[in-house]
Amino acid sequence: MAYVAVDADDRLEEGPEGLEFKSFLGADARADQRTQSEASNLDRGYLTDHTTHKGPSGFWTVDYYQPYFDVDTSTVLKRCYTTLLPTSPSYLTILTPSADLYGPFWIPTTLILALFMSSSLAASISSYLSDPGAVYEYDFGLLGLAATIVYIYTFAVPILLWLALRYFGVGEWGVAEALGVWGYSLFVWIPVSILCVIPISILRWVLVGIAFCLSGYFLVKNVYPILAMADAKATRLLIIVVGVLHAGLALTFKVLFFSYYVVHDIGPGADPARRFL
Repeated sequence: MAYVAVDADDRLEEGPEGLEFKSFLGADARADQRTQSEASNLDRGYLTDHTTHKGPSGFWTVDYYQPYFDVDTSTVLKRCYTTLLPTSPSYLTILTPSADLYGPFWIPTTLILALFMSSSLAASISSYLSDPGAVYEYDFGLLGLAATIVYIYTFAVPILLWLALRYFGVGEWGVAEALGVWGYSLFVWIPVSILCVIPISILRWVLVGIAFCLSGYFLVKNVYPILAMADAKATRLLIIVVGVLHAGLALTFKVLFFSYYVVHDIGPGADPARRFL
């Protein structure tokens, strides 16, 4: 048997590192091949590493509302205290460049807890001052009542107003902007509800009046320009409805959550008389 000596290529001595595979296809051909491969994988139900673009989501999906909650805490806090400053340059533009629903959700939720806790604390203090030996029982029904009143006012009223404006042909105001205005207008009631723990009747009335004026002025300044855009001049009368509903809310807060009193005896053996402090 004869053997033939063959000269080995020098690159074989370098090991696998010296080997290199080259493609003779052009850049366009490789791109087409990659696209066809991805399409084939998608048809088979495989996942690829490339992100697919999604179309616009419907209002019934979570993705539709996600941008309205994409806001930082500093922006929400700035919008909150701006509602207390009618002379602020950004008083009418707190929802720019885009409205959010994060603040309009947590503000009424915080207000509900503040109303219940402050009214319960004040009522327990009044009960102790009236009769130190009496045991005070908390009324948890006030919590459900507060949630019903606040949430209906915060969400139902602006949505109904938005629908009315759409009926009259005013489309410049979105439902997110309407909910934002109503939600942020309630911020002033949070510190007021805490301060109303003070057992002084005239002071509580003053605090309720201040909250009513600040929140009402904020609503009027932000809502009336939108109503004025309608062709029908009678649409502007809706601001009266807004004012009446807001006054009813303030009065409801005062009667249900800020009206507690201390009972004092007048003279020995006399029937106790109620006196509002």
